[in-house]
Amino acid sequence: MKVFLTGGAGYIGSHTLTELLGDGHEVCVYDNFANSQPVALARVRTLSNRDFDIVEGDIRQGDRLADALKAFQPDAVIHFAGLKAVGDSAAFPLEYYENNVQGSISLLRAMDSAGCRRIVFSSSATVYGEPRYLPFDEVHPLSPINPYGRTKLFIEEIIRDWTAAQPRTSAVLLRYFNPVGAHASGRIGEDPLGPPANLLPFVSQVAVGRREHVSVYGDDYPTRDGTGERDFIHVVDLARAHMAALTYCAARPGCEAINVGVGRGATVLEVIRAFEAVSGRSIPYRIVGRRAGDTASSVADPSKALALLGWRAERDLRDICQSAWAWQSGNPGGYRGADTPGERD
Repeated sequence: MKVFLTGGAGYIGSHTLTELLGDGHEVCVYDNFANSQPVALARVRTLSNRDFDIVEGDIRQGDRLADALKAFQPDAVIHFAGLKAVGDSAAFPLEYYENNVQGSISLLRAMDSAGCRRIVFSSSATVYGEPRYLPFDEVHPLSPINPYGRTKLFIEEIIRDWTAAQPRTSAVLLRYFNPVGAHASGRIGEDPLGPPANLLPFVSQVAVGRREHVSVYGDDYPTRDGTGERDFIHVVDLARAHMAALTYCAARPGCEAINVGVGRGATVLEVIRAFEAVSGRSIPYRIVGRRAGDTASSVADPSKALALLGWRAERDLRDICQSAWAWQSGNPGGYRGADTPGERD
């Protein structure tokens, strides 16, 4: 299959690219490198021993996007490109709506012009908002509590309307929970710009000495140890979910929203202890006040993914921590610390 990958140089995108190439697909990566590094693509090329197309561009550049799609003529699109920091979305909502929502409309128009009728969209569990019950299933009410989550919900609805208007189109909306970990090689992984917004990259950076301690936001939640609980899914399992979604799209028209999670949670302190066990490093942490917008627990019901896609998560918390440590210990400065000439794309 020929697959057009927006945001393919990013964290989840680069791991999905690796899996696509490993399964023999032809791929075109479309990325503006605003939150990613070209060296990640060079490393994927080495890991996979496969070549692929790269087009540098922004999804808001409708003409450039349309030209790239027409030239490549994909069978399907996997759409990762977008801004994703919850805090920034509250501070800069118009940037998030313009980039995420308008950019997605540009993509769908470009797909129409190229005759491409299949899309797998990178959505988020943030579309659910505050849990009315747990675990979250796909019929849980949708009520996101921040602009980032609202952009994901609006894009989901736009894609639903797009598929409804064209009966031969197909879409899968993958609602991720908490992607973490890295490729088993330790050559590609999560490399946030600035202070990490998510737990595991922060823990990893403390382990290599880039940061002094982890801030634990609250220890009085109704969980096993009082700290927040989240459903952490290994990024390679997540990448494999996209492969399964592509197969589903190829066989069935319409639009389906599907959770992608493990189905069980780990608390902040459980993650810290698991990382200490695999790294052999002490992870200092400090308990601070709760963070606005955080909930006690967020866990997926992934049964629909198994029923429709034949997919389930295979890697556990230890696998997650081992792979994250292999990545961070081998790349303490992330991709920006890579100075090997052959890795410059």
